[in-house]
Amino acid sequence: MQQKTEESRISIAEFNAITASALPLAHALGLRVEKMTAGHVTARLPYDKQHLRPGGTIAGPSMMGLADYAMYAVVLSMVGRARAEAVTVNLNINFLSRPEPRDILAEGRIVKLGKRLAFGEVTLYSEGKPDPVAHVTASYSIPQEK
Repeated sequence: MQQKTEESRISIAEFNAITASALPLAHALGLRVEKMTAGHVTARLPYDKQHLRPGGTIAGPSMMGLADYAMYAVVLSMVGRARAEAVTVNLNINFLSRPEPRDILAEGRIVKLGKRLAFGEVTLYSEGKPDPVAHVTASYSIPQEK
């Protein structure tokens, strides 16, 4: 079993357990976190032709789902599993270039973490390509600790 990093308040294994039990769509799409430290996450959307839209490119809703998933992981890396009821307040995406039909990687980070609100950004890449295909900003409402 993977150990928590000293920086992160939740391990990748714990986050994957939340995904499997409480995020059925993310689990069905195969979304997964690959790296996690406090305030930083790398997540992946595995390529599947169900994510394609006309023209052979990855569909925007699939990329938005990955970005929201990555942002959720970033927030939990900072606040821990006890506040897993955190929810998206706002998500804005700018599509920068046409993503190739391959895995999409998300690099997420916290920009500002307050007591009740987290603000972050996620950059999306086609695997193996250096230029981003989308840039996302998002805010999350953080519930009070129980």
